[in-house]
Amino acid sequence: MDTMLAGRFHVDTKKFLVEEVPVPVPGPGEVLVEVKAAGVCLSDVHLIDGTLPPLFLSSDTVTVGHEVSGVIHTPGPGLKRGLTVGTRVTLEAGKACGQCAACARRRPCTQVRTAGIDYDGGWAQYMVTPEETLVPIPDSLPFDQAAIIPDAVSTPYAAVVATAGVRPAQSVGVWGVGGVGAHNVRLARLVGAAPIIAVDPLPGARERALAFGADLALDPAAPDFADQVRAATAGQGLDFAFDCAGVPAVREQAASVLGMGGCLILVGITPRPLTITEGLTFNYMAKQVRGHYGGTPEGVYELVRLAAGGRLDLAPSITDHIPLAEAADAVNRLENKIGDPVRLILVP
Repeated sequence: MDTMLAGRFHVDTKKFLVEEVPVPVPGPGEVLVEVKAAGVCLSDVHLIDGTLPPLFLSSDTVTVGHEVSGVIHTPGPGLKRGLTVGTRVTLEAGKACGQCAACARRRPCTQVRTAGIDYDGGWAQYMVTPEETLVPIPDSLPFDQAAIIPDAVSTPYAAVVATAGVRPAQSVGVWGVGGVGAHNVRLARLVGAAPIIAVDPLPGARERALAFGADLALDPAAPDFADQVRAATAGQGLDFAFDCAGVPAVREQAASVLGMGGCLILVGITPRPLTITEGLTFNYMAKQVRGHYGGTPEGVYELVRLAAGGRLDLAPSITDHIPLAEAADAVNRLENKIGDPVRLILVP
């Protein structure tokens, strides 16, 4: 039997190992993809550290990785789209469950399975995925950049365009300018937000935010933080505040500098409770809080077109390429912000 390397998380023992496993075989409606690049995301770190437990995993072990690009290697039976061997693709970061009432009615699935968490993902030499998750990419789009579009780019894209619906000249704050937040800044710039205020305790992250299109980059611990936000927004406060860190203290601070009708968008995920300690002014100013999770299939297609068409250059987002065999080191680098990475890419 053919085998391959895969980065596997053992849920029962809480151990992550790169090990030899059988190459999977695609079933009806599935495709075997030869992986060319796979992103390392904080969600992967949270899976491995136990703070993001799988909800729908049917075994006690899973191959990690939900940001994946590669080429079609082996089509399974019963395919409908006419995609051929060798087609370059990126993969949507999840799949519909096919079992809920919404799926039966051909509506958006209410129990989406996430690759690399609820089923085997792409930290491997090969990955099986449903045909409908494949998004063809042009030869001009490098595999590493294509791999990070699902999630690292599509999550803030959906947050900016859909959940918030940011319009030109609306003011935006972005807390946490890491892998997701850095792209949140870029996408807010793309839709015409002004001003864009990036907030991060790391000087390097603030410098990166300015390079990515922020108008102002602030240290959240600055004693005059709120005054600086008010000055930058002509005393009005923010229209939208994006929490890309998933930290309770961030949410408190972000909510406090919203303007009239301003909205806090929860992009970063955390198992910790959401608390807003602000009292009457939150009501009086008609502030809002909106939850957000992941991207959308149409968003991945749109971002592929934007990247391929030169509207969105993702090359600066690629911090380093790391062999798949050294995946544990990549997790450590991201978890401890060694080198302040945007996206580390595993290469089989």
